[in-house]
Amino acid sequence: MRTFPELSRRRFLLGASSLALFAGLAPARGVHAAPKLDGYPFTLGVASGDPWPDGFVIWTRLAPRPLHEHGGMPMVAVPVKWQVAEDAHFARVVQSGEYLARPELGHSVHVEVAGLQPARPYWYRFMVDGSDASTTGTARTAPRAGDAPERLRIAVAGCQAYFHGWFDAYRHLSGEHDLDALFHYGDYIYEGSEAASRKAGYAIRDAAGNPVERLHHGDELYTLDDYRRRYAQYKSDADLQAAHAAVAFICSFDDHEVDNDWNGIWDQDRTPPELFALRRLHAMQAWYENSPVRRAQLPRADGGTRYFRRLDYGNLLRMHVLDTRSHRGNQICPNPRALAKCRFEQGQDSSILGAEQEAWLHAGLGGGSRWNLIAQQVWVMPLQGRAPDGRLHGAYEDKWDGFPDSRRRLVQGIHDRRLGNVVIATGDAHMNAVAEVPLRDDERDGPAVATEFLATSISSNGDGAVDSPSVRRFGEADNPFLKLIDNLRGYHLHEISATQWRTDIKVMDQVQRKGGRLSTRASFIVEPHVPKLHRA
Repeated sequence: MRTFPELSRRRFLLGASSLALFAGLAPARGVHAAPKLDGYPFTLGVASGDPWPDGFVIWTRLAPRPLHEHGGMPMVAVPVKWQVAEDAHFARVVQSGEYLARPELGHSVHVEVAGLQPARPYWYRFMVDGSDASTTGTARTAPRAGDAPERLRIAVAGCQAYFHGWFDAYRHLSGEHDLDALFHYGDYIYEGSEAASRKAGYAIRDAAGNPVERLHHGDELYTLDDYRRRYAQYKSDADLQAAHAAVAFICSFDDHEVDNDWNGIWDQDRTPPELFALRRLHAMQAWYENSPVRRAQLPRADGGTRYFRRLDYGNLLRMHVLDTRSHRGNQICPNPRALAKCRFEQGQDSSILGAEQEAWLHAGLGGGSRWNLIAQQVWVMPLQGRAPDGRLHGAYEDKWDGFPDSRRRLVQGIHDRRLGNVVIATGDAHMNAVAEVPLRDDERDGPAVATEFLATSISSNGDGAVDSPSVRRFGEADNPFLKLIDNLRGYHLHEISATQWRTDIKVMDQVQRKGGRLSTRASFIVEPHVPKLHRA
């Protein structure tokens, strides 16, 4: 059997470091003239992200022809003007400047706006000479450190397979009033080919009921240009653009931004790590280029970027944004021969976060905020599933189940600190699930240490249902901590005050036909210091 020769780590790092990942970050100095562009450059919309008390990131990417080579852009740096105002008509502009959108970063724009007032809305837009201005976006700064805001409203969404259905949930979400932020847990794009999306067989219809093709463009993603084009396809969606323009996104990522079920240095196909590192680097550069994140999240060729980060909203909420993909180690697996992603060594600790991130999380949990939100990707609750033949599936290896030492340390750390204010926001599983996370896996109806809200997908898995075989496998197993589960699409809306945490489970009646309607499936309330769920 032929094997791929081992690549020299030194040669790989030298080659990767020569990539122009770090170009284009200096502000424009007025020496670059705007070239004539082949169309309106802001076809991918605008976005904001990562609110701080004095500002946020504002984003756009120039792409007059989104699916063409280089998005239809000439391979030169283009100056982009930006404005931030206190009103939607820009009568009171409070910040402005110019940024060079460089080809090295896909002509993306990331402006870290500072010097604003805390806890208030602002409006922003972009301009390129010779073109109409961009659409207007809005973002809200975070409360000042030490302040006690009366309430916060934070949405959670993700898993938006383009070929599984429409993004109507984002259209509804863009109409939610007074949102402070949206946590996007990941699976913003999917990496599969046009052929695979056609084979999936999701019947998509327009509002009149006519069949339409909503398929991936191109083959499976490997190169930087591949990933850029896929982001352009997704970000061309009008409903997704509306959500970005309406609220600041706090963006993380899961597996499909790179490759299904990737696990640290490994992909699911046993690709040599040196080669998968190249694909992962391309994917994460494209993620950066297309996300409203700060310069600190710019990927480094040596893999040293810290994607995990923390955002504080006065003394009411501390949000810990985790990266549960990059640092995985020693993942257990029920059948290692069947699942190439498993890399397990008996007697070694398993970790879904890595030592540095785990220590960072535990140190930050005791920060004195009224609430701690652990914003991450895959479920923490120890779910069991029951197959139709009655057998139990007790370890879902791609979740925290696959890293039991990490879960044990997390719940024990929360318990030892006597924190009753930890809420976990989760995604990935394409279902709604609400649970009280038990302290001990073998006492499934015993004391809880946190509440967990697993937000369903925007479109992945199509229309869905309240009941389905995937719902029954969990509902009929030994999961006494589980308070709700369904297979519907939608998002979660958290309304947070000093006295209670309220979560509304927002669901769509359909996503495979355009024009789906939104309703509230259920609402839950948690009180601080007591990790217990109450139906509203």
